[in-house]
Amino acid sequence: MMDWTDRHCRYFHRLLSRHALLYTEMVNAGAVLHGGTERHLRFDAQEQPVALQLGGCEPGDLARAARLGEAWGYREINLNCGCPSERVQRGAFGASLMKEPALVADCVKAMCDVVQVPVTVKHRVGLGRDESYGFVRDFVGQVADAGCKVFIVHARNAWLEGLSPKQNREIPPLRYEVVHRLKADFPALTFAINGGLASDEALAEQLAGLDGAMIGREAYHNPWWLARWDALYFGTSPQELSREDIEETMVDYMEREHARYGTPWPSIARHMLGLRHGLRGARLWRQVWSDHHLKDWSALAVMQRARAAQEAVQAKVANEPEPV
Repeated sequence: MMDWTDRHCRYFHRLLSRHALLYTEMVNAGAVLHGGTERHLRFDAQEQPVALQLGGCEPGDLARAARLGEAWGYREINLNCGCPSERVQRGAFGASLMKEPALVADCVKAMCDVVQVPVTVKHRVGLGRDESYGFVRDFVGQVADAGCKVFIVHARNAWLEGLSPKQNREIPPLRYEVVHRLKADFPALTFAINGGLASDEALAEQLAGLDGAMIGREAYHNPWWLARWDALYFGTSPQELSREDIEETMVDYMEREHARYGTPWPSIARHMLGLRHGLRGARLWRQVWSDHHLKDWSALAVMQRARAAQEAVQAKVANEPEPV
């Protein structure tokens, strides 16, 4: 979720679920150490609980970045061994790390040695067209011996040649059964499943045998789904804010961010474009919030225009005669 789940996105998602664990986008450990620590690690306290996802392959660098992440208040440090992008492959990390489980184990141990928060690993069920179970079983076993107790498993192979990152989320077949087999073989470890989950029913089916689930793009494009999670999965009352309340809270946040950091509202608003997914007039509402011609307007004025556009569509539909 590079370039997606930045701190503004996480602030928005936290308004929808009080308890879901939020993850940062993958951050290169070298960038944390040498590219502006505050810029990469800053987050709003209201985002908690939040985990820092790191990319890298140098145990020393990852350990130093993990220690900084813990000092900044992150509740978990996650090592990404699942991203298949060319940019990541050039850096010899992400999914390509699965080729070197001993190195991953060294990275995990180096981080575990310097932090008290959990160190977790996100990975794929295999690489290329090799679907042998032994590969991922041995990977998990070796990394677990180094101190990792939580694995987040994207239930597709990563094809490191010939597919784009988008195609890697669609073409390699989903193999949920592999994740369940890992849980059966390593019952003391925690396994969360990732990949292709887009409904309450799909989640319930997987959670019947696993410890958790990570939801990425579906949560981003249909964020109102998160409003059900506290009641469904955490046993607490559902959030009581309406879509309108959420939008108004985000406008307040946009104004604070602009006053403090000079952040333009479009870089924040882009994350909430799915808020009215499935409602009449949602397309026009999105178009207003996405209109670059309005970038010099205040966020409040844009919200008022967007709502007026949606309400006009709803009024038109309401006034249409009933079909005979």
